[in-house]
Amino acid sequence: MAKIDYAGLKKGGFMRQKQKGKFSLRLQVVAGNVTAENLRAIQEVADTYGEGYVHLTSRQSIEIPFIDYEDIEEVKAKLAKGGVKPGVCGPRVRTVTGCQGDQVCPSGNIDSYDIAKKLDARYYARELPHKFKFGVTGCQNNCLKAEENDVGIKGALDVSWKQDKCTLCGVCVKACREGVISIEDEKLTCDFSKCNQCGRCVKACPFDAWEGQRAYHLSFGGLFGNKIAQGESLVPLVKDEETLFRVTDAAITFFAENANPGERFKFTADRVGWDQLKIKVQEAYYGK
Repeated sequence: MAKIDYAGLKKGGFMRQKQKGKFSLRLQVVAGNVTAENLRAIQEVADTYGEGYVHLTSRQSIEIPFIDYEDIEEVKAKLAKGGVKPGVCGPRVRTVTGCQGDQVCPSGNIDSYDIAKKLDARYYARELPHKFKFGVTGCQNNCLKAEENDVGIKGALDVSWKQDKCTLCGVCVKACREGVISIEDEKLTCDFSKCNQCGRCVKACPFDAWEGQRAYHLSFGGLFGNKIAQGESLVPLVKDEETLFRVTDAAITFFAENANPGERFKFTADRVGWDQLKIKVQEAYYGK
């Protein structure tokens, strides 16, 4: 048998198992969404070429274990008929995770799946000095733990109050978990400097006195593995997709240009200087 190119197989999602000649195939899944057609193809491959089960990874992907080396090309062809692609491993942009966002979840402030798809199309499998992870979560409930990612995106609403529509009913006061809204002497006040843009006031108001513009909180340099670190906030609230992708472009370019082989984004920023990373992402934020 010819020498097996394990590195090449791993790059294409086939990870070497402890059992000789066996591989666990990681599939490309964006924000946890898998169609019924995809599932039928995955089931067929797992039954025919694996051991009749799949593994759901911590990053919303699917793995099919116990694939024989000799069956790899046939497996890829079978999956392709069901619209399923192998994933990637190693030093490159990995699966983009995301919650269901505002298309399903009442708490959602952004369409997480749409943003995840756009990130996937823009960056997925890009070669880098080390792995790089994006995570998209729809609101402050932070189900996807945005700050654990190299770049985390958290949905927000940039809120404003319309006095002429307000009846001073007090529903927003009860809804605000930050305690920044108050009503005294028939007057509503809000300390916007302490607002976390969760949007609960907008969703709770029965008179549309609160309005919210879709926006994004970004974090940089998160880790959750051998080392654990919470991502840092380096730019103000991002209020449009054009700015969002300028900033993510700047972050990933900084990593590509400055990281040593095998060095994660956080450690690159530690070594080169967080001030230097901040300069680059803020230049992108302000369109410079």
